[in-house]
Order: sequence, then structure tokens, then C-alpha cells
Amino acid sequence: MIDIKRIVKEPEAVIEGLKRKSEDFTPQIRKLIELDRERRDAITATEELKRERNEASRKIGQLKKEGKETDAIMNQVSGIGDTIKEKDALIAQMEEEMNTILLSLPNIPDPSVPDGKGEEENLVVRNWGEVRKFDFPVQDHVSLGEKDSSLDLERGAKVAQARFHYKRHELALLERALINFMLDLHTRQHGYVEYSVPFLVNRDAMTGTGQLPKFEEDLYRLEEDDLFLIPTAEVPLTNLFAGEILPLDSLPVKVTSHTPCFRREKFSHGKDVRGILRQHQFHKVELVKFVRPEDSCRELESLVSDAEAVLEALKIPYQVLLLCTGDMSFSSAKTYDIEAWIPSQGRYREVSSCTNFEDFQARRAGIRFKNESGKNEYVHTLNGSALAVGRLLIALVENYQEADGSVRIPEVLQPYMNGTKSILKGKE
Repeated sequence: MIDIKRIVKEPEAVIEGLKRKSEDFTPQIRKLIELDRERRDAITATEELKRERNEASRKIGQLKKEGKETDAIMNQVSGIGDTIKEKDALIAQMEEEMNTILLSLPNIPDPSVPDGKGEEENLVVRNWGEVRKFDFPVQDHVSLGEKDSSLDLERGAKVAQARFHYKRHELALLERALINFMLDLHTRQHGYVEYSVPFLVNRDAMTGTGQLPKFEEDLYRLEEDDLFLIPTAEVPLTNLFAGEILPLDSLPVKVTSHTPCFRREKFSHGKDVRGILRQHQFHKVELVKFVRPEDSCRELESLVSDAEAVLEALKIPYQVLLLCTGDMSFSSAKTYDIEAWIPSQGRYREVSSCTNFEDFQARRAGIRFKNESGKNEYVHTLNGSALAVGRLLIALVENYQEADGSVRIPEVLQPYMNGTKSILKGKE
């Protein structure tokens, strides 16, 4: 949520900042300024009425002591009280309208973010690793996994619908190995604290991280309880401190969790239909940070480095992109995408987004800290996938495949695979 004080103080700068995300919110900004002025006027008038009521109440007490008639002034106090109630109701109505508008506004891009209309204008920041040259026909992850039913798309669709699947035996073990490896890496080497979190969250939690109200149709909702299946562990992790004031010496707070993720998002017709690149249910290891505002730029770079470390340990080639304004998410102030090399497609595909939200989420969720002056200030929040497990699995099996269709296991993963060095070697 954008600070209303910022909107009132520098409306043109806010308007121009939001235009960088390819939308013109001028009418909403003008309306907010008008509502804020009317609200302030109403509050001033109400405070004056309360002062008059207090003064009149004191006179009533004095008149009673003197044994004088009080009916007229008591009627006056009653009338003032009715007017105050009306004013309070009007103020509450204006605040609700303001909040509705504020929740509809996206975050303003950081000045360092390049302008652009879409993904084709994202900037490649760096590449890592050497792309493998195969001396045999490359198979994709579906061909590699389906030969012994280690990957079963048909049964997934049978028991649920399209874009759900089963993994079995060695492929299921590989998925679990990747999850455990990433959690160990981030907790033991990068300083994150692991959490096991709720997979269902309430409306306030979804609003706090920016999924609501804009993206409700993309979410799986339990209507009777008004609870939502999480689209990412970012939601329960960020809302861990909703409504709280963190001690200054506790920052930065760095947390991580593995969860399944659920998204009803409407995929483009015919886009990435084959395999498990786009699914309604998938696993991720998520990283979330709560930091002081002056540290968030540096902490974003560190977050990206933590995610990159996974691919480097697995020796999977990747590239890092700085997203342009037209390809950023609703809540993002600045985002880097990390894309792993997928041999069957001859291209890099996203396995992580690392984002600095600045104080956008913290204002929505009410997450503050007590600064050096003892005043309450909003933290900056950051999050990143480190990494998306299904997509990482795709990159691993395709990059490590052999001519016979087997897949070598990277040395760093072998302890998590009971010492197994190769999988998918033949029909079970």
C-alpha cells in the first residue's frame, strides 16, 4: 500500500511512478486527495464539536451544583452528540473508500528499474555456467519420466484435472531430496530460520501480501470458511508478524519454508501444455526477509545470491534478469528473475523471482519496527523462491540426462538420495 502522506505531498510524482507500470491511476489519486481533505476537515469539525460538548457538560455540572435549570443545555449536548455520531460515521465511510482505492493501487517501481512494456524488455544482468553440448538427441523431462511411470500426467488429470500429476519412486525421492537440500543450504549457510506454516490462510493475510483484492479469481478458496489455499509460502511467512512491532535489534529477520503452492490462474491456451512447467499445484522453498528500509536494496542483492547458490551447487547453467516495469508484479518495487537452462527447449526458464516490496506489504499487513529514535516505522519486506522445486527438477533431469535415458545425480544431492548416483535407468 502506498503511503497516503506521500500521495498528498507529491501526487504528480506518484502518478508518474504508477504510469511506469503501464497504467494511469490519475483519477484514483485525485479522488484520494479529495477524500483525504474532506476527511481531515470532518475530523477537525468533529474535534471542535467534542470540545463544545465537553464545555457544555462542565456547565451542566456547574448549573446542577447551583440548583439551576439544565434542560436546555442538556438538549444542546444531546444534539451535539448526534452530530458527532453522524460525523464519525461519515469519517469511517470516507476511510473505507480511501482504503479500497489504496488497495487497488500497485507499488511504485524503484528508480533503478528499467522502463519497458513486457518481458522482451527485461535486462540480462549476468549468466553463470556453461551450457552442455549433447552428442545424442535430447529428451525432455516428460519423455525421461514417463518411460517407467515415474512421472504420470494422465493419472493426475484423472483424479483432479489437467495440470496436476503424480511422481513416483526415484523421481519422488529426487523431489524430496531437492527440498531438503535447499532447506539445509538456506538454514545452515545463509542464516534463515525454517518454519512449518499453515497452507490455508484468511482474507487479511492474502490482502497483506497483495494477492487480494486484485487476484481473487486466481486463488483456490474454501467458501464456507473464507480461507484460501496459499499460492506461495510468502503469504504465511510475511504475515507471521502482521500487526506487530519488531525490536530494532531483531532485524533483519530471515525465514524460510517449504510448502505446496496452489494457483487457479488461467494459463494461456496452448502455452507450456506439455509436462509440469505450469501446474495448479507445485512445491517451492521460499525465502522471506524483514529488514530496515535503508538496508533493503542490499538485502535484495543478497537474496538473489542465496537463490543462485542452489543452481551453482547443482551446476545448472542460469541467467539473472532485472525485470522492466511492464513485467513486474502488482506489489513489486524491484524484481530479479533467475532462469535455469532447459536443454529440450534450448532456452532459459524462470525458477525464481526475488522481489523487494519496500514498505508496500508492511503497510497493508501492519508490520513495523521501533527505530533508533524510538518511533514506530514500517519494515521493508522481501521474498524469493529458492527455488521452485518442479521447475528445478525439470532443469536437473534434462541437464544431467544420458544417452540411455538415465539421469545422473549431482554429487551434492547424493547424500539426500541414499547414495544413489543415477536414476530412471530402466523400467521398474
